Amino acid sequence: MGPLTRERTPERALRRLELTVLRRLDGLLHGRHQGLIPGPGSEPGDVRVYVPGEDDVRRMDWAVTARTSEPHVRDLIADRELETWALVDLTASMDFGTAELAKRDLVIAAVGALGILTARVGDRFGAYVLYGGAVHRYAARPGRAALYGLLHSLMSVPPSGGTAELGPAIDMLSAAHPRRGLRVIVSDFLEPPGAWERPLRRLSARQQVLAVEVIDPRELELPDVGLVTFTDPETGRSRDVRLTRRLRAAYAEAAAAQREANRAALRRAGAGHLVLRTDRDWVADIARFVLRQRRASHVLRRSAAARGVAG
Repeated sequence: MGPLTRERTPERALRRLELTVLRRLDGLLHGRHQGLIPGPGSEPGDVRVYVPGEDDVRRMDWAVTARTSEPHVRDLIADRELETWALVDLTASMDFGTAELAKRDLVIAAVGALGILTARVGDRFGAYVLYGGAVHRYAARPGRAALYGLLHSLMSVPPSGGTAELGPAIDMLSAAHPRRGLRVIVSDFLEPPGAWERPLRRLSARQQVLAVEVIDPRELELPDVGLVTFTDPETGRSRDVRLTRRLRAAYAEAAAAQREANRAALRRAGAGHLVLRTDRDWVADIARFVLRQRRASHVLRRSAAARGVAG
């Protein structure tokens, strides 16, 4: 049981979450509205020199390119109010945790943190939640009270068996909400990338996408404890396994390969990638991610502007 579920009431847990986020992430969203990660909006902005490998060729300004004989793109100004939708994985694999938090607790904490941050700049926040073998929709509404209602609902979701595939859920989200905004996928991404990469690519082609990958340390390596009983949370089947050195090494290698495959697939899909672990300071990890993304965007824009002046 993690800190969220140990609280006596959901209201106390949500208040604690809000104070944690606001105290430690306060100030991240001061200034011009950019969302949680720098991305395109819907209003035309300034023209600048095209940066190969960094800029989307679909934003090429052909008139300026023809006039200057050098490729230029037109930036887009972020919308003042964006509709944020989260796809939240609360399937059976989330009812697991061996560190400070259960994965389920960390998922809810991440949704709360992102919701609080976007709510501070007026976004509407809604969710599609995977549990009980189905996808459940919670309408996007503005304001802190609506976010609290959503988080309360997430905390009330009972542990359940069954699965809900990530790929079809992403397609459902993409088709239902074509208006540009931020889309957040919070999952452990245990399904092979082939099951969700193509739908995620389609979503990223039109939306700003952030993938939050939730990991427990026991999913990366096994302890040296001899004979243990493993239980599949989705099927309930159990099996006794002796954790030899060879088996532990093979497990760690397979886990590392899986996470690398996820990282590569998310990058190919054009999604931001934030990794949160149950044994780490998740608030600090979110803060570092947001600041790193914004600094990189600032450096890129200054570099492109300097090349444009020099040219």
